[in-house]
Amino acid sequence: MESLDQLVQQALSEFQRVADPDALEQAKARYLGRSGAITGLLKRLSQLPAEERRAAGARINQAKQTLEEALTRAREALALRKLEERLAAEALDVTLPGRGQGTGGLHPITRTLSRIEALFRSIGFETASGPEIETDYYNFTALNIPEGHPARAMHDTFYVEGGLLLRTHTSPIQIRYMERHTPPVKIIAPGKVYRVDSDATHSPMFHQVEGLWIDSHITFAHLKGVVADFLRRFFEQETLKVRFRPSFFPFTEPSAEIDMSFGDGWLELGGCGMVHPNVLKFVGIDSERYQGFAFGLGVERLAMLRYGVNDIRAFFENDLRFLKQFN
Repeated sequence: MESLDQLVQQALSEFQRVADPDALEQAKARYLGRSGAITGLLKRLSQLPAEERRAAGARINQAKQTLEEALTRAREALALRKLEERLAAEALDVTLPGRGQGTGGLHPITRTLSRIEALFRSIGFETASGPEIETDYYNFTALNIPEGHPARAMHDTFYVEGGLLLRTHTSPIQIRYMERHTPPVKIIAPGKVYRVDSDATHSPMFHQVEGLWIDSHITFAHLKGVVADFLRRFFEQETLKVRFRPSFFPFTEPSAEIDMSFGDGWLELGGCGMVHPNVLKFVGIDSERYQGFAFGLGVERLAMLRYGVNDIRAFFENDLRFLKQFN
């Protein structure tokens, strides 16, 4: 028992020297654990004479209490040191100016759609919408594209269950609108469309805006004037040249491709034409009394030209480094 005081001092010194919680717990095990030195002394009490056993037990228990209290203090000191180190690493200089809160912004396609709608609204066009999952009738048949028509192959369609499909253009909106309204009809139909196509200039999902003006006096001259005026105002170029090349679309007659001057050449932007009498017949409009024009433009194409983007996929990759440029 004469070595008990020396054992306590050794343990106290070791508790004070340890630098991390794991080492402290290992030191505790050597002295107070199930096989520790203090525990061993308690187990050997039964070997002492009865007259010495009471006093020795009291001394050992006092030593054990001293070490347990020292162990608690050591644990608290290590926890405090760890907290101070973390606070020092995370210290804030309160004299620095605030960083401010990050602000969001509209997606470039949303900005482009808003600009398109505002420009057409300024000349009397309403904005119409419709379902993105369509029937064959509205997407093809009512647009003078019956089953088996070769024009269907140009649309690379996504078909879904129940004979439905993802609309390949926003023209079905025009059909649905004309079914519910009598002329005059003057609308644009912006929205998402879907086709099986994907590369730097095409996406399986993209946005389109179509225009429709039906009345008793509408001619191809009105079509040319509306489209050319829109493009010049959209790109803010009063001298922008726009041309119309003869083409074919089942739902317009005559039909044309829309090109605008770009660099030293021409760039195709979309299609247009006078609404085919068969389309008017499907929606119950008298083609002898009314006529009109329709056109379609790719929103991503307009955005790419306006913002100088050369890969359509950048609009859909959600890279904040790209999107923050438009905030």
